[in-house]
Formats: sequence, C-alpha cells, structure tokens
Amino acid sequence: MPFASVLAFFAQPRFILLVIVGSVLGLFVGAIPGLSVTMATALLVSITYTWSTNDALATIMGLYVVGVFSGALSAILINIPGAPSSVVTTFDGYPLAKKGQAYRALKYATVYSFIGSVFGLAALWLVAQPVSRIALKFQPMDYFLLSLFGLSAVGSLTSRTFSKGLVSAMLGLCVSMIGLDSVMGTPRMTFGIRDLQAGVSTVPALVGLFGMAEVLSAIASGNMEAEVSSIPREKVSLKEMLKGNGLYTLYYCLIGTLVGALPGAGGPVAAFLAYSEGRRIVRHPSVPFGTGAVEGIIASETSNNACIGGALIPMLTLAVPGDAVTAVILSVFYVHGLQPGPMFIRTQPEMFASILAGGFIGCICLLVLGLIVAPRISKVILVPKRILLPIVTVLCIIGAYACNNRLFDVGLMFCFGVLGFCMRRHGYPVAPMVLAIVLGGIMDSSFRRAISLAESESDKLAALFGRPITLVLLSLTILTLVMNIPAVGRKLKGRTSSDDAA
Repeated sequence: MPFASVLAFFAQPRFILLVIVGSVLGLFVGAIPGLSVTMATALLVSITYTWSTNDALATIMGLYVVGVFSGALSAILINIPGAPSSVVTTFDGYPLAKKGQAYRALKYATVYSFIGSVFGLAALWLVAQPVSRIALKFQPMDYFLLSLFGLSAVGSLTSRTFSKGLVSAMLGLCVSMIGLDSVMGTPRMTFGIRDLQAGVSTVPALVGLFGMAEVLSAIASGNMEAEVSSIPREKVSLKEMLKGNGLYTLYYCLIGTLVGALPGAGGPVAAFLAYSEGRRIVRHPSVPFGTGAVEGIIASETSNNACIGGALIPMLTLAVPGDAVTAVILSVFYVHGLQPGPMFIRTQPEMFASILAGGFIGCICLLVLGLIVAPRISKVILVPKRILLPIVTVLCIIGAYACNNRLFDVGLMFCFGVLGFCMRRHGYPVAPMVLAIVLGGIMDSSFRRAISLAESESDKLAALFGRPITLVLLSLTILTLVMNIPAVGRKLKGRTSSDDAA
C-alpha cells in the first residue's frame, strides 16, 4: 500500500471532520459504563448505511480507536471500567487517582494508548497477511488453552493468595455457563428462570462487580467525603514517561497485536497477558504493581489498544472478525457491497487506505482529547461521595438497563454488586471473575469442538495436543500453575535472594 494513498485522506477536510465526530462520540460512549463501543458502532451502522463508504468508515474508525481508550477514564477515576478491556487499568489507575495523581494516570493512559493504537495500525498496514496466516493456524484447543492460560495468570496477579484468584475465576466460569447450551440447545443452570436462558450479559456483571460494589463499599466505610482534596496538574514530561519503557512497550504492542489477530480473544485477554508479563519482566517498578504503578497502566493500555489493528487483520484478510466491534464493521462492508478476504487489499486498495487513514487520524484525536478533555473530566473525583455515589448508582442502573432494555439486568447488576462487595470484604479479587465471564463462552465452545474433532481420530491425545502451538500454550499454563504453588514460590524466592546476595 503506497504511503501517498493513505496520506491523501489527510488532505480531505470532510474525511477528517467525520473522524473527529466519531472520536468525540467514542470518548463519551467508552467512558460511560454500560455504553459499549460495540453498541455505538452498531447504531452508527444504522445511521451511515446511506452514506458513502469512505464517510462511514471515517466515522466508525474514529469511534473505534477513541472508544477503546476512553474506557480507561472511568476505570481510573471511579474504579468502574468502561469496557472489559479496561479492567486491568483499574488495578493501578484507581490507586493513583486515590493518591491525588489522577492527572498523571490519565496522561500515561493517553500516551500509551496512542502508541499501542499506532503500532497496531502500522502492523495492519505492513504485516496483515503474514499475521493472519499465523492466526489461521489456531485450532479450537489452542483457543481453549489461551483462555485457560489467561485465567491461570490473572489469579496470581490480582490476589496475594493464588487460590482466591482461582476461586474467583471458577465463579466467573460458572456464571458464563448459565443459559442455553451452545451444542445441545437445552437450558443450563437457569433454575427455571426464563430470563436466564439468554445467559448473563457481561455489562450488568461488569457494572455490578465494579460500580455497585464500589458504592456499597463506600457506604459501608461511612466516609462520604471526597478522597482527595485536590488534583494538582502535575508536570509529567514525555521524556519521563518514555524513559526506560521502550522495549517493554514494544513487547506489549506485540502481545496486543497478536492476540487481537486471534478471532474472539480481544482486548481483555491482551491486557491481562501484558500485565502478567509486566509483573514478570519489570524488575523495579515505581511502586509495587497493584498499588499505583504506572508500569501497570502502560502494560494494559498499550496492549488493549494495539488490539485494534490486530483485530482488523483477520477481518480484512479472512473475513473473520477479531472482536465484537470488527464483527459490526464487517457488516458495514457487506452493506456497502465490499467483500473482505485474501484479495481485498489488492482489489480494494482505496478502501484499505481509508481504514488506515481513519485509524491514524483517530489516533491523533485520541492524543488531543486525552490530553485536553480527560484532565477536565478528572475533576469528578473532587465531588464528595454523598453527591457522587447517587450519580454513580444511577449510571450503574442506566448502564445495566441499556444493555438489553430489561429490568431483569438491573436486578442482576444489584446481585453482582452485593457479590462483588462480599468478595472484596473477604479478599477475593473481582477481576478474574470478570475475565472468566468474558472468556467462558469461548472456552466452552472451543473445548467441546476440540473434543468432537478428536473423536474421529485414532490417536485422540495427539489430535488434541500434538501441535506445536498447542504444546507451547499447554506448557505456559502448567508452568504458571506450578510457579504459584506456595512451596515452589518460596523456593524460587529463596534462590533469587541468594543470587542477588552473591
């Protein structure tokens, strides 16, 4: 793809204006818990189907790029992730905000979201077809093991007790099994409740476990004042933010792009894997991970935004969407008579250039909106809790209801809020449960498909685990579980201490 073809769109005021409009919509939609980027993109499809293809793609790409980033705003400011991929950002973003460093956290989130987005789109531009070929080699068992690895890793990242993290993940898997069986079509774990046959939606669970649980925790503490007295506009230089993080950032970008290229995996998996790797490879974080380390924000925001370009790779080259948003964008292609696939980049170079240009202009909008608008939004943390909590409660109710327009989801949200509150009080992390709810359906269908395919083989074990990708993922999962056995952990810590002393 010639550089000039992409650059030509930067000289079209109409195209740029539409990207800006989409970006502003993405900022507010992504920041409000319960209003997903997927839902907003679907609404845009219904509005833009009479537009020209370039105009529709410009608006949608602006919404997509900025919408993925803006989930970090509510994650940092009020500990409610605007999207599942922003869950990891709460681990260190919210503790930073509670220390009065919301501006610092937002600036790191903005800059590294920009870097991740640009990297993902550049990868889409340069290596779309090779990466799509790698993604195409993943079999059902590989998807199952990838999800299992993510769950086993997150258990050790979000709890001092690994067993509590696994218990939380198990609860999430149980919740994800509720609804109609994906293979047999029979109700499963619905307890005769008709509304549960459609399963438990991610949004009510997410809003309840984070938003309503936060409200209940604040009420239980009895402190109704603002947690910080001021938010100083800190001087955070670009040199300071980038210093010493170059190689780590590149690694997180690669994780995000590759995970994004796997259909169905998406931002949550990328963010958790990158955070896990950050915990492992960053020897001297600013503060311990989970207590306000900017390194945690870097890992999360870089990887989940790099997924944008990654998720577009299989959609454009294989007509297989990488995540929910690209599934909606795929419908835009069909509405406008375009046919994505192996020949798309060759036969429709102008449309490919339009997507790239819309994405890159969206990245610039992300940077501008994040640095100028986001710090002003951060003043919300100064509002006393006696005023803020009712507002958050109303947002939780609206977010849960807006998902499927059902009061039943509002009830579910309150139930998950109570569950999240009880889990916090007893030291059980909420994040593994959320990830398990998101990934449970993929794990269930992938494992059962893998078993079905292996039944016709003479050597069933080789059919399930005889491929290099499968063996690598299986080894990583087993290694993670073994490393978190208390006796093994103590032995490794002792050996590390003796090596340092030497």
